[in-house]
Order: sequence, then structure tokens, then C-alpha cells
Amino acid sequence: MFLAAGLISAQPKAYFTFEDRQIFNQYLSYIEPFKNHSGDVLLEKTATFFLGKPYVANTLEIKDGETLVVNLREFDCTTFVETVIALVRSVQMENTSFETYLAELQKIRYRDGVTDGYASRLHYTSDWVYENERNERVHNISVGLGGVMEEKTINYMSAHRAAYKHLKTDDVMLQEIVAVEMEINRRGGFAYLPKIKIAHAAPLIPHMSLICFTTNIEGLDISHVGFAYKKEDKLTFIHASSAWNKVIVDEHTLSDYCGGQKSCTGILVAEIM
Repeated sequence: MFLAAGLISAQPKAYFTFEDRQIFNQYLSYIEPFKNHSGDVLLEKTATFFLGKPYVANTLEIKDGETLVVNLREFDCTTFVETVIALVRSVQMENTSFETYLAELQKIRYRDGVTDGYASRLHYTSDWVYENERNERVHNISVGLGGVMEEKTINYMSAHRAAYKHLKTDDVMLQEIVAVEMEINRRGGFAYLPKIKIAHAAPLIPHMSLICFTTNIEGLDISHVGFAYKKEDKLTFIHASSAWNKVIVDEHTLSDYCGGQKSCTGILVAEIM
């Protein structure tokens, strides 16, 4: 059962459980000894705090209307990344509170930080990176690693409306998503590192940078996300895995993981600022 948390910056209510507040308080106690450490340490400690938490899809689709949904109990790959970044940003502030975390999560998840209907959520990962880079939260470093531009047409959601609860029968919402897709396509693509270059670039990929796996699926930009994780001399990643049904540090290197996925074309790499 979800509980209303109250208004956040004059935006719609957030929904969360009592357990979510408990986990947040446990996290604050856990992260306290590391609060003065560097950002990559905070990201690593925050991400590993959730190791073993269940993978669950569609946790944001609990309401008919769009609302900021908070779930620290279970994750998909995107909500795991958003949660970790929002928590780190909140503990880097002078006054850390659950409400601070909610505000940071809303800024990251929605265009201009405003919850204004289903289309205001940053559904496409390349759009998520674009908006958060524009607001100086991340920086796409793929070109500097030897990357190239991906200029494919993005329209997966509108082309597969039946797969999305809010688009199945709502023609107005469908047109709003089409407008978002058209805006994304006007940008001329996004930079990514092709899969054949990942192994060579691995030593230059920062620990705990954002890793977005690009795909050859028609109309789709990115199919999976996580954080780069350097373990001794091995570059792997930490993510909410649908294959393992939980948050894990993957046993594969980034290069091997992408190489083993037929649809994977490479990775977009973004530093967390």
C-alpha cells in the first residue's frame, strides 16, 4: 500500500511505503562514514548498499495518472540508476532528508524536474542523458573514448503503443509521446562507443560512470543501464539484472557482456557530475 508523502515543490504527491522510509534511514546511517569521500566512492557505496535487492519491472506504473513513485525495495535497471544518483546528490547537500531525496529524484526523472503527465517522464535513456546533461548532472564522454554518433530514428514507444499501459487507448497521450520522439530525433542523434572499441577504451572508462547499452532494436536507443565497476583489473558493471532477478555486480566484462548480446551495438558512457 502506498502512502502520500505530500507536495514536493508544488508538484503532485509522491507515493512510497513505510518500508521505503525505513530503508532511507538505514541508508543514511550506512553512508554517514563516507559522506566526505569523493563522488565515485559515494556512488559505489550507495550502489552496493542495494546488492541483492529484487529486480521488478514496471514499478512506476502503479497509478493511472503520473506521480513520483519512490521504491527503495525493488528496482528495474533504470530506477536503480535513478535511485543511486538521487541518493548521492541528496547526501552531498548540507541538509539531507527524505524530502531532499524525493526532490532530487523528481529532478532526475522528469523533464525540467516537473511531473506533468506521462510524457513528462524521461522514458528514452538518450533523452534522459540529454536532459540531465543539460542540467549538469551527467556528461556524455563517449566521443572522447573513441565514440561515434548514432542517428537512428527513435519511435519505439509510439510504434508499440499496445505495450504501454498509458498509450494503449489514449490517443492524446500517444500524440504527446510522438511529439517527444520528434524532438529527440531533431537533435541529430547521440554519441556512443561501438562494441568493437569497448575493450580498448576500458582503462579510460571511469569507475561508477553511467553505462547505457545501445541497441539495434528498431526505434529504440538504449536497452539497459548500469554503472561501470572496476574490480581489480577487470571492468564490469553493477546493475539491476532481469536475468538474475536482483541487483548484482556482473561476472562479465563490459566488452564481453555487450558482445554476448546480439542486439547490443555498444555503450553510451556518461560521467556523473
